[in-house]
Amino acid sequence: MIAAIYARKSTEQNVSDDAKSVARQVDHARAYAARKGWTVADEHIYTDDGVSGAEFVKRPGLLRLMNAIERPAFRVLIMSEESRLGRESIETGWTVKKIVDAGVRVFYYLEDRERTLDSALEKVMMHLSTFAAEMEREKARQRTRDAMQRKASRGHVAGGKVYGYRNERRGDHVERVIVEPEAAIVRRIFQEIADGRGFARIAQGLNRDGIPAPRRKWAMTGVREMVFRDLYRGQIVYGKTRRIDKGGSTKKRHDRPAAEWLTLDAPDLRIVSAELWRAAHDRLERTRQTYLRQTGGKLYGRPEAGIEARHLFSGFLVCGQCGGGMHAIRRTSRRGQPRIYFLCNSWRVDGACDNAMSARLSDVDEVLIEAIRRDVLAVDVVEDVVRRAIELYTSEPDVAEERRHRLAGERERLKGELARYAEAIAASGPLPSILDALKAREARLADVNAQLEHLDGLQRAALPWGDDLRGELRARLADWQGLVGRQPVVARQILRKLIVGRLTMTPKVTAKGRWYEISGQASYGALLTAVVGLVPPG
Repeated sequence: MIAAIYARKSTEQNVSDDAKSVARQVDHARAYAARKGWTVADEHIYTDDGVSGAEFVKRPGLLRLMNAIERPAFRVLIMSEESRLGRESIETGWTVKKIVDAGVRVFYYLEDRERTLDSALEKVMMHLSTFAAEMEREKARQRTRDAMQRKASRGHVAGGKVYGYRNERRGDHVERVIVEPEAAIVRRIFQEIADGRGFARIAQGLNRDGIPAPRRKWAMTGVREMVFRDLYRGQIVYGKTRRIDKGGSTKKRHDRPAAEWLTLDAPDLRIVSAELWRAAHDRLERTRQTYLRQTGGKLYGRPEAGIEARHLFSGFLVCGQCGGGMHAIRRTSRRGQPRIYFLCNSWRVDGACDNAMSARLSDVDEVLIEAIRRDVLAVDVVEDVVRRAIELYTSEPDVAEERRHRLAGERERLKGELARYAEAIAASGPLPSILDALKAREARLADVNAQLEHLDGLQRAALPWGDDLRGELRARLADWQGLVGRQPVVARQILRKLIVGRLTMTPKVTAKGRWYEISGQASYGALLTAVVGLVPPG
């Protein structure tokens, strides 16, 4: 009889026993097969080394095994014990069932026992076994977390390397030591942020100057992460996130409440002075305040994060050939005049795309602004949208009123629940379950308020929809059309509401010439609420 072997060693097993290794598991399984008179096929030895028992997606050996049982060339599968297959009860039970249903017998050599699922009792025993394995995994992970927490509480290294420091072993622990050349680069980054440079421009400058990066090259995401790292101002913050297994997939990182963080002052590790830290973050906070407001002082769009782009369509354009972003670059013509062009960033950075065609920024702006004014913000188009929305509202007033009544009741219920959760937090502290429930209800309340606001706007517009309201609507649209061309910062907020996803720039090369075809989708979305919410003057 042909037999297969599966062996796994977990990253969470902190043991030195050689018998736990993958190679030793395979040797023992071979010996077990020999005693039973089975033949082990080398092509059917499946192993995963250094993979958690909670991982069922990114486990190459297990995936190969599960593919093989679709048409199994073996009739027996040997493992040391059930926990080698997994330490997550639901996923492990499902995997065992799939193997057994394929006609493959499962044996555990440590117990010299076959796993069968022929009766209810045997199924219960399997669930108990997988439950015990999952409990052991949780205990091992908790022991690891406690050990890391103790290290962090003493100021010792409880993670990996951080740019600006080197890790030095001191007896039974590891401490960080400032590396001055790297610390100088960290201070440079903070100073450039304080001076108004953006994350991307800082990364480009570091690459241009040949400064060695923590990884392959400097990137805006890495620069942003450094600017928000508390360690640089002399604070050790541990436990901001926790990894949780979900659905047998790779661990997902979840934020933990601030009350559960461990925060320690570490002045010896300070690289950035308090003044420079404050100057950089004050600058970032000022740039976040760039936004557009609606009538009545309500936020029209989400506040900007980081430095606002200088060009109207930066961040809205992607290459139709590779899907990467189109980047605005400055070039100098033969006459010495600087001009700005859009170019595929993947081609520009590392040649990953073969689209080397550029488009003058002024031409792109002109074409897209005209298209938006003509096809999206046109008076007749928007009037038709408003008219059809009002007709839909007035054709079934009972349905709309019932919906309004239901939403209003839900709003009051949510307000009451939020008040009770606030009382619970005040009485017992910010428990994670309470905070999660609080966030979920706050999000739902915002959604309910938005729906009620939309219904109120439709009701206000339905009655006076005549020449006065049409005149106000046309004036508003004319104002928006002007903003799109005159004020890029404000216009970008409008574009975020109008454009669905990104605009695609597809290069076209024919015998007649070369050009870009730009395509995309637009939606009135949240703008419709503002439009139908207009009230006639007087």
